[in-house]
Amino acid sequence: MSGWMLRAFHSLPYPARVAAAGVWGYRLRRWRYGGGTDLLTEQALERDRWSTDRWTAWREERLAFVLHRAATRVPFYRDQWAERRRRGDRASWEELRNWPVLDKDEVRRAPQRFVADDRDPSRMYHEHTSGTTGKALDLWWSRETVQHWYALFEARWRRWYGVTRHDRWANCGGQLVAPAERRSPPFWVWNAPLRQLYLSSYHLAPDLVPHYVDAMRRHEVRYLWGYTSSLAALAREVTRAGLEPPAMATAVANAEPVGAADREMVAAAFGVPLRETYGMAEIVAAAGECDGGRLHLWPEAGHVEVLARGGDAAPVGVTGDLVCTGLLNADMPLVRYRVGDSGALGADVTPCACGRRLPSLAHVEGRTDDVVYTRDGRRVGRLDPVFKRRLPVSEAQIVQERLDRVRVRYVADASFTDADARDIRTRLRDRLGDVEVVLEAVPELRRGANGKLRAVVCALSDEERRRVGAR
Repeated sequence: MSGWMLRAFHSLPYPARVAAAGVWGYRLRRWRYGGGTDLLTEQALERDRWSTDRWTAWREERLAFVLHRAATRVPFYRDQWAERRRRGDRASWEELRNWPVLDKDEVRRAPQRFVADDRDPSRMYHEHTSGTTGKALDLWWSRETVQHWYALFEARWRRWYGVTRHDRWANCGGQLVAPAERRSPPFWVWNAPLRQLYLSSYHLAPDLVPHYVDAMRRHEVRYLWGYTSSLAALAREVTRAGLEPPAMATAVANAEPVGAADREMVAAAFGVPLRETYGMAEIVAAAGECDGGRLHLWPEAGHVEVLARGGDAAPVGVTGDLVCTGLLNADMPLVRYRVGDSGALGADVTPCACGRRLPSLAHVEGRTDDVVYTRDGRRVGRLDPVFKRRLPVSEAQIVQERLDRVRVRYVADASFTDADARDIRTRLRDRLGDVEVVLEAVPELRRGANGKLRAVVCALSDEERRRVGAR
């Protein structure tokens, strides 16, 4: 939502905000679900029990189709292979190992060149997404792809946990459903078409959490969904205040790793397990945690390789870069795409204790950004939405230096202007309230020993941490 649209939304009375959310929810529902959704869901659940041999045969057939389509119908790959042929390279595009690893920057520079030439992007679902580092991506999905993707969600991120899309649920995410400076409820908006109570992740202060619990009771939510850090912050305050949330079936974490402390806090507060999931907007890999604690991959989403340093395949159980080839979205296929996370494949133990025969990830090391604290005790996790809309920034890092000051180190493109700087300051203040935002242009950002960039760093002093009860 653009700045003026967001301000207009916030100025509406609550019933009008509910109506506006409903219009958007109706659009999403029409894209995500159709008359075939229930059948697609049942078929996905049936595939959970396929044998390894059957999955291998399916993957080989689908991979051959995707590679041929990419090499012949997708401008970026077609030109790449034509150039290789001019140089005398006769390697076959039918073999995945002959394709180079694709980095995000290549997709970011010319995203429409990855869309098949028999598809019209203007008639597809357009997703503009970004990590907190500012590496924005434009992605396009056909209606068929969207509905197959959300049928997999329905099967493996809902049915596995005893809920469906028809149940009422609460989502604690990154949308600015209420201004950061607001100190009275509502800190949420009801989205009737999706049966979703969208909770602000920017108002999780100790004195405000009781209002969240009241809203969850009134809307009779059956399960929680959201950023790991937000669900943990909500659970911490529910337990501390001795609140009684509604009876629920499960809590599902997304976008961030799940640690033992997170699981304990959610279980203590809500009496349900916290299930870990893994996925990304590029639709090249996804996974969900079963009752047995294994993180099962979704073979339909993509073929996952784990590459060790030097580019060789890492053995099972050994951590390396996750490099994925999308199998679901054949209209914007990403081949051997380095997703930016590290992980390890699990041993092929089938069937799992849960009875499913899906492959698994032994573990995944996604982003582990710090939480940012505000003077009124709020804990703010993911700050992705600061960079959600297009900015001429290739990378950025947010550092909280004091409770009232954050620094943004960024690598700017040549087109960066004062207006873009004002936009970054506004987006951060929209989420953190009245803070000083210092912008620092740098030629490059320092990475850790593992080669990863910490996108959000909390550098508060011990005294300030004590003031807000940070642990």
